[in-house]
Amino acid sequence: MTITRRHFLRAAGVALALPPLEALAGPKGAGPRRRMVCLCAPLGLHPAHLLPQQAGRDYAITPYLEVLKDFRKDFTVVSGLAHTGMSPGFAHQASASFLTGAPGAGRPGFRNTISIDQLAAEQIGDQTRFRSLVLSGEGGGLSWTRTGAQVPAENLPSKVFARLFLADSAEEIRERARQLSDGRSVLDDVSAQAKALHAGLGHDDREKLDEYVTSVRELERRLAKDELWFRKPKPRVDAAPPRDVTNGADLLGRTRLLLDLTVLALQTDSTRLVTIMTGGSTFAPPIPGVTLGHHDLSHHGKDPAKLDQLKIVEIELMKLLRDFLARLQAIPEEGASVLDRTLVYLGSNLGDGSSHSIKNLPVLLAGGGFKHGQHLAFDPQTPPPLCNFYTSLLQRLGLPLDKFGTATGTLTGLEMAG
Repeated sequence: MTITRRHFLRAAGVALALPPLEALAGPKGAGPRRRMVCLCAPLGLHPAHLLPQQAGRDYAITPYLEVLKDFRKDFTVVSGLAHTGMSPGFAHQASASFLTGAPGAGRPGFRNTISIDQLAAEQIGDQTRFRSLVLSGEGGGLSWTRTGAQVPAENLPSKVFARLFLADSAEEIRERARQLSDGRSVLDDVSAQAKALHAGLGHDDREKLDEYVTSVRELERRLAKDELWFRKPKPRVDAAPPRDVTNGADLLGRTRLLLDLTVLALQTDSTRLVTIMTGGSTFAPPIPGVTLGHHDLSHHGKDPAKLDQLKIVEIELMKLLRDFLARLQAIPEEGASVLDRTLVYLGSNLGDGSSHSIKNLPVLLAGGGFKHGQHLAFDPQTPPPLCNFYTSLLQRLGLPLDKFGTATGTLTGLEMAG
């Protein structure tokens, strides 16, 4: 008799993805809390205004980094990196691979892989009420499951705030209790079917089934964790529920609300993993001095007038990042700050929006316990994989891995501090 990993689950009317057994082991709360926030600017950041000309610690500051000058010792800027196997013809579609590094985004038959936040969520996600937050100022998000499915993104800050901090209604409590009960029933059925099948299988199939049973036990453990969080009151915050920005062109307003939510989520330890896709509307954002849409400005064709307006927009975005870092730095935690324990990563799937370049991707990393204050410059013609950088981030979160995706190792020069 032969059996696939999904055979008896199809009979039960459910489909449960099996994670590799290596993913079942990992850090369980030892040491300081480690967090990660990943932001993607899907239209890129003008490289001449962001990336320094000099490598090392004594680089001349650029217009965008000038905004962050008070945090110069708290961030590292990296140039020259690229994702392996990407094509300029699918540069915008490469946003799907921004946090996965899966080659070939946009091409026929492409199948994505797991994103770094969801890989981390498999290891540390059950330490908080929410395994991760997937946020977006416009459209889809940045997060993908192990099976290559996109995690739905939250676009309405008011709904996210309610999930995080507002007490559930009686009806919502009953529905959640029903979902937990249904989950236990499904897992009971799966366990019973597995036990019944085990005796009639050959050696290889028994190994496959045992592997699957292990994954089911992990799901049972996760369900038990969910039930504990369900019974625990949500944290209270001294903040009013946000009012959603309905203007799709208001890039700054939408991004600001998502960053405000992220601060509250991290401060209350509601989650330790957040991804944010910022917007990129075709309409002009309500910013003084800007009359053209952000998308049009990013595809400037070296037009000086468009470059001037693009600079205004992107400097305002950098100000939002500066204020976000300042708020995290102001929150104390065990002799340090939340910023010291939080990896804050700003990047893009585009190295240059105007030319649709997928080389020399912008990378700015703040906080998180690295030795910062430098510009790490790599040759964009022979770049290390961006996944080397991701491997360094995941190791800093405490994940026991040697490489992620297309990585060849960790990123040279990016060292942990203490």
